[in-house]
Amino acid sequence: MRTIKFPKMKTALLLCAVLLLNISANAQDKEIKKVEDATTVLSDFSKMKESIPKELLSVTQGIIVVPKLINAGFVVGAKRGKGIAMVKRADGTWSNPVFVTMTGGSLGAQIGVQSVDLVLIFKHSKSLTDIKKSSFTLGGDLSIAAGPVGRNSTANTDYKLEAEVYSYSRSKGLFAGISLNGASLDIDAQANTHFYGKAASAHTIFNAPDNSITSVKELKSTLKAME
Repeated sequence: MRTIKFPKMKTALLLCAVLLLNISANAQDKEIKKVEDATTVLSDFSKMKESIPKELLSVTQGIIVVPKLINAGFVVGAKRGKGIAMVKRADGTWSNPVFVTMTGGSLGAQIGVQSVDLVLIFKHSKSLTDIKKSSFTLGGDLSIAAGPVGRNSTANTDYKLEAEVYSYSRSKGLFAGISLNGASLDIDAQANTHFYGKAASAHTIFNAPDNSITSVKELKSTLKAME
């Protein structure tokens, strides 16, 4: 019996496979850049004269970094940004990053567009691990306050640390206070799928073994050096 060959079909299938691999790689590149930007933000914060106090970092159980958060408005403000969330494990090491999205608005006398680097410090990791596939609202579900500054001093620090979340925002090399009340934080499921190659919940990613991607290693190393 004569065998019928389909060289054109094989070529087409091969091209489709290569195309899918390229799409996957390009999608992951976007997330890798976000991790690298988060590392840069943390590194820049640590070099500032008035930085996040080590006393606060020593009790920190979770962190969110949103590079280049867009804070725009004309009377009614709007915020939009993508970043990463991490929690501290029982052994003191930091988890793999979970990608998140911040959206929200506020009322006030404001005008123009401002890009800020945002760092949110969480006192309890449970605040992040419990969000799973849902979201939470800052100032609503969780109390939030402007974070104290000072490298090694507790001066001007809310020593009682009564808020659950402390915020630090930086614009053009200087601390810039912005209102985050009402802002919503959501898990970016699509970004997590692109980065890790498969769909996974925030809980799964937080508890997974250390990722070997270089950008993740550098992020964890930078965060550890700040403590």
